[in-house]
Amino acid sequence: MLNKKIFITGATGSFGTEFVKHILKTYKPKKVTIFSRDELKQYNFKNYSFIKNTKSKVRFLLGDVRDKDRLDFAISDQPDYVIHAAALKQVDTAEYNPSEFIKTNIIGAENLISACLKYKIPKVLALSTDKASSPVNLYGATKLVSDKLFISANNYSKITKLSIVRYGNVNFSRGSILPKLIEQSKENLFTLTDSKMTRFSTNLKDSTIFVSKILKKMKGGEIFIPKLKSYRLIDLVKAINVKAKIKYIGFRTGEKLHEEMISSTESKNTIEYKDSFVIYPHLMKKKINKKIVNGYRSDVNKFLKISEIEEIIKKEKKIEDG
Repeated sequence: MLNKKIFITGATGSFGTEFVKHILKTYKPKKVTIFSRDELKQYNFKNYSFIKNTKSKVRFLLGDVRDKDRLDFAISDQPDYVIHAAALKQVDTAEYNPSEFIKTNIIGAENLISACLKYKIPKVLALSTDKASSPVNLYGATKLVSDKLFISANNYSKITKLSIVRYGNVNFSRGSILPKLIEQSKENLFTLTDSKMTRFSTNLKDSTIFVSKILKKMKGGEIFIPKLKSYRLIDLVKAINVKAKIKYIGFRTGEKLHEEMISSTESKNTIEYKDSFVIYPHLMKKKINKKIVNGYRSDVNKFLKISEIEEIIKKEKKIEDG
């Protein structure tokens, strides 16, 4: 990414903020374009210290991925890399507002793909979610369709390469469970859906490093999945406040007991590497000479110990406090 032009949709979100900070420091790009629809978030973004020192390299564009003409104009600058992080993500909100999620997560993805193919962008990497694997909620279903659109688009260009990164819950990202539970801890009462529930765990720093590595190695058509540890929600609350009471409230609409990053069906096209898995599309003829996984779920995985969760919380809170 050295001296390259990088375009990021949804760049003012948790991932985008950390990713921009990382690439400005590590790769010294020629230009970074922030494309997002929230004027206030862009205003705040401009005042971050890591942006103030590199203002000449960072360009801010207001726009929504739903707006095909605006997106077309933005991509006409012909960046070298496009990172697609824009999405509506709240599971319960999606169930009540399905058409809005379809417009952003599916139509928005289609608009971006169209612009990238038109302007022959070399590499396009879209961020996905574990909820896109065997989805049971509308959010996951929209992201699955989005993933399919990006992968299929490789059939229409020999120049533009499009791939996917799929990962789990990001600690302390906006809307994640950790900040909510820490807030509940002040009242000495946690609300959980089920004592057996498990989730994958990662952090923003590791996510950004993984994505930047994938940009270098992607060939188009792959779904890249980092190897992550899991945690039990019951261990998570114990790590936060072992003395607090727990109230079980039952499953929310569209919620899974365990998350999945690779389905058993996808396993047939999956190769396992040291630090990751890669799902290859049917159209790719590739020798299978590595171990094939039989699905990848949060309950059949290596688990974080309570002491390890405590260290993660301390470290992340320290970063947040500055």
